[in-house]
Amino acid sequence: MRFAQRVVVITGGAKGIGAGCSNVFAQEGGLVAILDRDFDAAQATAQRLGDQHLAVRCDVADEKQIAASITAVIERFGQIDCLINNAGIHPPDTPLLKMPPEQALEVLRINFLSTYSMCYYALEHLKKTRGTIINVSSMTAALGQRNSTAYAASKGAQLSFTKSLALECADFGIRVNAILPSNVDTPLMRSWAASLQDPQAALERIAALQPIGRMADVEEMGRVCLFLATEDSSFITGQGLHVDGGASLDY
Repeated sequence: MRFAQRVVVITGGAKGIGAGCSNVFAQEGGLVAILDRDFDAAQATAQRLGDQHLAVRCDVADEKQIAASITAVIERFGQIDCLINNAGIHPPDTPLLKMPPEQALEVLRINFLSTYSMCYYALEHLKKTRGTIINVSSMTAALGQRNSTAYAASKGAQLSFTKSLALECADFGIRVNAILPSNVDTPLMRSWAASLQDPQAALERIAALQPIGRMADVEEMGRVCLFLATEDSSFITGQGLHVDGGASLDY
């Protein structure tokens, strides 16, 4: 019970990596606030985990909803011990000249500005608990990705934000880190593969991009976030941890 009676806020916590985090933190005794724009999925996840957990409707593209979500968490639990900024989007492969600036701005709004805003509204509460912030970035933050300039830029912004905020928060005892996943076996990944002529071949091709020969599962990401949220990582801050099965070594 490594997170017993502590409160974690997870954006996009109903599906994919967010659901993996919700599962792991609940298993370790945490009180989980699942923020998701799909409120039905958030409620279903919270109910599956137990009555002590909270589902909150939150579209992270909307700052007012972000502020209201933090208020709802404090009203229910009275504290925040960890914030996991996970919610985000990955548009289909699109060359820069096919993505107008307003579309790129929307990617930045959802993937980066939401991270900034969540931290803005949660920080005073995290000061009280000397808590942690974990930003779910991507290995593309460090390596780039063809035909994904807006996405890679948004994830790069998350990473540099992580480092800068870690410096700003050190005096408050708040640690700030990021994880940089490669390919994770999520419902979104499965949906993408299903849209192709040979879904199984596509999934095998993606799995082969990792030297260890497979994609990650969502709870593996959750366990890394748990490590960064607990005393096991007490001397780690401002870091972007590659959780990529070695993919970045062979990129």
